Amino acid sequence: MTQADQKLSTHLIHHPYRAPVDFDAPQPAVHKASTVYFENVQAMRDRRWLDKSSYTYGLHGTPTTYTLEERLASLEGGLQCLLVPSGLAAIATVSLALLKTGDEVLVPDNAYGPNKTLTEGELAHFGITHQYYDSMNVEDLAAKITPATKLVWLEAPGSVTMEFPNLVDQVRLCREKGVTTVLDNTWGAGLAFRPFDLLGDGSVGVDITAHALTKYPSGGGDVLMGSIITRSQSLHMRIKLAHMRLGLGVSGNDAEAVLRSLPSIGLRYHAQDRAARQLAHWLAAQSAVVQVLHPAMPDAPGHAHWKQLCAQGHNADGVAAGLFSVVIDERFDQAAVDRFCDSLSLFKIGYSWGGPVSLVVPYELPEMRNQATPHIKAGTVVRFAIGLEDAGDLQADLAQALSQAFA
Repeated sequence: MTQADQKLSTHLIHHPYRAPVDFDAPQPAVHKASTVYFENVQAMRDRRWLDKSSYTYGLHGTPTTYTLEERLASLEGGLQCLLVPSGLAAIATVSLALLKTGDEVLVPDNAYGPNKTLTEGELAHFGITHQYYDSMNVEDLAAKITPATKLVWLEAPGSVTMEFPNLVDQVRLCREKGVTTVLDNTWGAGLAFRPFDLLGDGSVGVDITAHALTKYPSGGGDVLMGSIITRSQSLHMRIKLAHMRLGLGVSGNDAEAVLRSLPSIGLRYHAQDRAARQLAHWLAAQSAVVQVLHPAMPDAPGHAHWKQLCAQGHNADGVAAGLFSVVIDERFDQAAVDRFCDSLSLFKIGYSWGGPVSLVVPYELPEMRNQATPHIKAGTVVRFAIGLEDAGDLQADLAQALSQAFA
């Protein structure tokens, strides 16, 4: 059939023109695909996607997602990266790929809440047992590792209460016991410390990182995505095959959004770090606040461990994300704390962090922890995620809200 014989719709779909390929620009091209074409049947049979040498189906990768994976692996110091639809999907994929009925997983009691919910729900349904350990006590972790323990989750710092664990000793212990470690590295984001080379001498590093790209890599508060990064090819393939069987993929437009934001991640991270420290120090002097939970504060739980990892080399001041919590004096009831949060105008009430807008959320700590938290003073915990607003404006907003709620 000649082109002249084709109907208009057929001609538009099968138009012979192909744009020249020698095009380059600051942002990578966006490839959207479910179906991928093959030159012939033999080419279809020969194509391989597991090693990223070619493409077979959109779910298994496009030039856009391959590019993002490679850049993220470099950011965290890994060798292989997989993209998933969210940070929680990264957590779930790792656990489902590496655990089976009869295995045990250890999770820090201050872990990201949905990780604990997943552990108590789906993993328990599959016959996978779990224990929670005190992230600030390496001996507690050591006592809870059993022959059934196959995976240990790490988090630095802890969720909401921001304790920074002795990550080096935790990883060393797990390596001695032959247990795989996986770090939720969303806070560190590949910028605060090197997860695969914690001391900078190649002696100790985690096995896997899970990263909610929703936060700092995206930076806009408008993308849901996660990553799983490894240095071990065998671990990577175990997770990659589970990733394939679970049918996990991300959209080309979402990958584009993260690729566009990545070049500015360092600038945004450090700017939010500076503003967060300024506000944390100011809040520490306010009468309604009895404790500030920020790893860079000298009296924060685990400050010495933060300093060991995040203040190496020429970085004397250390590196920290724009995230911290405060404990409001217990003499103020929940209604007063809620009134404080409601009185803020620049801080919006919402989950997540790493975006341009500052956020605030009050938490009821006893409902979040299975173990006692003697290092956290009595009162109500309020978490702040600092955006890209002027720090002076944010401080003024905090001052007026404190006055309204706790006068």
